[in-house]
Amino acid sequence: MGAFSVQKWEKLFQNFDPFLEGFGTTLYIVILGLILSLILGIIFGIFSTSHLKVLRGISRVYVEFFQNTPLLVQVFFLYNALPYVGVFMPVKTIGILGVGIYHGAYMSEIVRTGIQAVPKGQEEAAASQGFGYLQSMGYIILPQALKVMLPPLTNVAANLIKNTSILAVIAGGDLMYQADSFASSTLAYGPAYLVVGALYFIICFPLARLSGYLERRFGATPKPKDYSALLSSYETGKGEA
Repeated sequence: MGAFSVQKWEKLFQNFDPFLEGFGTTLYIVILGLILSLILGIIFGIFSTSHLKVLRGISRVYVEFFQNTPLLVQVFFLYNALPYVGVFMPVKTIGILGVGIYHGAYMSEIVRTGIQAVPKGQEEAAASQGFGYLQSMGYIILPQALKVMLPPLTNVAANLIKNTSILAVIAGGDLMYQADSFASSTLAYGPAYLVVGALYFIICFPLARLSGYLERRFGATPKPKDYSALLSSYETGKGEA
């Protein structure tokens, strides 16, 4: 019987519900993991460009630790070590925290690079108009840095999606886990992993298309010399409030 025989495909389609369940679980973990990683990336990215040495130090420790230890080890720690200190979490929560915190370190570096790509004069101009550090970041620096950050952020997001497959080792109920379970019980490895690859593609491809749209959408981000437009819009917003 071949790796892609008709009988194996029949077994797959007769037992397709677990694949749909795994797809839904993976999508759930991806969405919440992406939100967490973006939040952490922005926070620690801003920390890394702060004028306060302690904040830069905290950001550096976070980035270096999570970038230089394998995601698999981090997930195993959350799954196996935390129960020894009385911390018990559902497997899905472990998956969200694992991929979110890990990829947040990479997003933090992208945010830092994007912020540093904006000319220093922008922050000085904002300060001269009475902006605080966080205000200048939110209204002046980050909107201009967004165009620089979008392509690498999309790459990290795509890697996050694919790295959820690691959760199969802790029975995370994700797409890869369902494929492994089905393939080991039916020996239909070819159809199982081919379908899994197609389902991962379904998640990743729209993200790549969205990235192209966002690059075009934010292509009109004001250039550094146009910072006065951002300042004016902010002041108008304050007046209306």
